[in-house]
Amino acid sequence: MSDGRIHPGRIEETAAKAKAVVEERISQAADRAAFETGVTGLHPELLRLLGKMQFRTTLGQNALEHSIEVSHLAGMMAAEIGASEILARRAGLLHDIGKAVDFEREGTHTSIGVELARRYGESDAAIHAIAAHHEDEEFNSLEAVVVAAADAISASRPGARKESLESYIKRLQRLEEIADSCSGVDKSYAIQAGREMRIIIKPEEVDDLGAVRLAKEIAKKIEESDVEYPGQVKITVIRETRAMEFAK
Repeated sequence: MSDGRIHPGRIEETAAKAKAVVEERISQAADRAAFETGVTGLHPELLRLLGKMQFRTTLGQNALEHSIEVSHLAGMMAAEIGASEILARRAGLLHDIGKAVDFEREGTHTSIGVELARRYGESDAAIHAIAAHHEDEEFNSLEAVVVAAADAISASRPGARKESLESYIKRLQRLEEIADSCSGVDKSYAIQAGREMRIIIKPEEVDDLGAVRLAKEIAKKIEESDVEYPGQVKITVIRETRAMEFAK
């Protein structure tokens, strides 16, 4: 650079050194995460993906530090209620593993994480906890419940993520406005920091089949809107009828 000439060999040498430094940092970060959480026997590729997560953030929260925190919280809660602390720690550490590669693959970080865990020999119980941590599946174990709870605690604690209160509230309000604009909607609620919508509909205006159509319509409107939301938004449409009478 100093004499104005470009040396391809020198560029390749410097790039190779930089790559080696990054790989070393990935390896060190992975070993630290496994050591701090007490998780052993992970497949080498899962360890490498964990290490890569130190370079990923969600609203300013480091993905690897979040996973370590979730592992600790899940383990403590599991121990308190008599569930498997070892499984809770393991699933907590791996619950967001899909975020290491979700920028280069199709699908949500949850579905990618499930695929990776299954490919590299994780147990069915751990895979289920990963799949259910955003309630994409119904919980079938206490460990899955505590991992989801630990994830929510770590993500929502004060200072964890850099998002102003104003922008947070505006996103929730915008999601509710989209749902309320659809015919037949009585009331809508954005919950789980905007990850989920609960839609109460007017049963006299929308039948059961219409409720299914309405859920798809709202999902499409959110996808086509200018709302920024984390990963995916789960739409739940609730249709309820009640009959009341008094015996005198």
